Amino acid sequence: MKIVGLTGGIGSGKTTVAKMFEKLGVPVYYADKEAKRLMKESKSLKQAIIALLGEKAYRNDDINRSYIAQIVFQDKKKLNELNALVHPIVESDFMKWLGTLGSSYAIQENALIFENDKQSAYDAVITVTAPLTARLERVMIRDGVSEKQVFDRIENQLDDEIKIRYADFVVNNIDVKKCKDQVLGIHKQLLSKNS
Repeated sequence: MKIVGLTGGIGSGKTTVAKMFEKLGVPVYYADKEAKRLMKESKSLKQAIIALLGEKAYRNDDINRSYIAQIVFQDKKKLNELNALVHPIVESDFMKWLGTLGSSYAIQENALIFENDKQSAYDAVITVTAPLTARLERVMIRDGVSEKQVFDRIENQLDDEIKIRYADFVVNNIDVKKCKDQVLGIHKQLLSKNS
C-alpha cells in the first residue's frame, strides 16, 4: 500500500481536499486532529506538555489551545520542543492505523511534512495551495483569531513556492469544481501507479 502525504499552509484547505479523497474511498489520517486527541488521552504526553508549557496548557482536562498557540507561535524553541514530544506519538498511532487498512493507498494529512523534512517517508506528497487573502480569511473565521495571529502561524511554515517545488502533485484550492477535478486526476494517477 502506498502512503501519500497531504500538506499545505494554514488555511490552504487541506481538510477540504482530504474529504474529497475520502469521498473517493481513500482512507485519510488527520495528523493534527489525532495529535489533539493524543495530547488529551495520553497521560505521559500530557505530563510532558505540562512540564514544558506549565499547568495552563490544560484547562478542565482539555488542551488549552489558545494558551499553547500564544506561547509556541512566539517562541520557535518551544514549538520545536512541543513537536518533538507530540510527533513520535502521532507517528506511532499512524503506523497502527495503517495496519488496519487494505486499500491501494492511504493519505496522511500533515501540515508540516516539508518543515520536518519528512517527505521521504511518503511514496508521494500532495501540496494544497490557496491565495494568501483566502487563507487569512478562512483561518480568522474558523479559529476566531486576528490577522496578526494567523501571520504568526504562517511565519512558522515554509513558503508555498518551496512546498510546490518538492511536491509530486499540487492542488490549487480556489474553485471547488476545479479542485474536485484536480483531486480526481491525482486519484487516478495514484491508482494507475499502484497497478
